[in-house]
Amino acid sequence: MPLRTIPLVTGQFYHIFNRGINKQPIFFGIRDYSRVMEILPFYSFANLTLRFSKFLLLSHDQRNDFWESLQKQNKKLIEIISFCFMPNHFHFLLIQKMDNGISKFMSNFQNSYTRYFNTKYKKLGPILQGQFKAVRVEDDNQLLHLSRYIHLNPYSSFVVKEINDLLKYPWSSFPEYTGESKSTICNKKPVLSHFKNIKEYEKFVLDQASYQRELEKIKHLVLEKV
Repeated sequence: MPLRTIPLVTGQFYHIFNRGINKQPIFFGIRDYSRVMEILPFYSFANLTLRFSKFLLLSHDQRNDFWESLQKQNKKLIEIISFCFMPNHFHFLLIQKMDNGISKFMSNFQNSYTRYFNTKYKKLGPILQGQFKAVRVEDDNQLLHLSRYIHLNPYSSFVVKEINDLLKYPWSSFPEYTGESKSTICNKKPVLSHFKNIKEYEKFVLDQASYQRELEKIKHLVLEKV
């Protein structure tokens, strides 16, 4: 695997994304999405002593104790700002909390889900396209627009038909941002601190929905001609 030409710097925000080999689906149903939503926060922690698959073998009380210990130590490789899982790809907005944090997180995250996927579907080998892509977020304006882009992805890609469905799309951090979900996966402060309230952020996202969907349609037309 080639070395990354641009280093991933601690304290910086990054757009991280990857997709299935040959654009093949990597999520086929609710159980697949649920699994990836479980491993996402798990592997954000540093100094893990168990794989997620081994964590699941613990008793209910042991899992609670293990999770409480992780949260008490609060040693993170990364913090998740926003995310979205789609049938054949995913997007993350992350901040790196310690050196090499994003690379370690992505290695653990992708390997864990690949093992689960291959075991369940009796497959072998990689399911994702090589090295994940990473783009540094250069300023607050880009941060806000990227968060919006990620949260609009299910609508602009026609995974959900109606804009109201986007508010309840369960495999994205948007319901967490709007209060539709009680999930606490994300650190929302870097984004929401720029808005007076949650409704203002929701409007910021939804007002761009039709425009982003049109851009997505044009992008596909261009790619089909290449």
